[in-house]
Amino acid sequence: MEKMQWFNQPEKWSLENNRLLMFVTPKTDFWRITHYGFTVDDGPFLYETVGGEFEVKVKITGAYKARFDQMGLMLRINERIWIKAGVEFVGNKINISTVVTNERSDWSVIETQHNPGSLWIRAFRKLDAVELFYSFDDIQYTMMRLAYFPDNVPVMVGMTAASPDGEGFDALFEDFEIKHIPDVRRLKWLKDNE
Repeated sequence: MEKMQWFNQPEKWSLENNRLLMFVTPKTDFWRITHYGFTVDDGPFLYETVGGEFEVKVKITGAYKARFDQMGLMLRINERIWIKAGVEFVGNKINISTVVTNERSDWSVIETQHNPGSLWIRAFRKLDAVELFYSFDDIQYTMMRLAYFPDNVPVMVGMTAASPDGEGFDALFEDFEIKHIPDVRRLKWLKDNE
């Protein structure tokens, strides 16, 4: 995490032992046009740039307070093409949320039956798609979304949070990791041409 960089760095944050703790900047969000008619791109995002196919995972814990308080993973090419996946606090409930933006944002929500203390979010970038999963225990994962994402483009990958309606909240990210997925096509070609 020490080599990562900020987009919209929050005022209060600390990084220690693969744990990022931040106080989420109030009145921030990521969204483009759809339904609400506005574009916002000012939430804090700690990232590194990664190419090829990879898996990324993080454990998230938030002291959510206000409607739409949110945190999770983000994969981002630029301000017009990005995905954020994690938690969004709506109706005093923790909802599992994904926003996929390709010029315009869309939003999907899975309501939880209880308010879990923590949640794990995992994403796989493969070719022209991103597969997104969530877990309550880091053992059993459930798919939340399969989304188009442009192939052969380096992507900013990391942890994000926002507090569109609120005055900010404490967000804890733990055990963040990125693993490259071997290029099966290349390995097959090498094996076939030995």
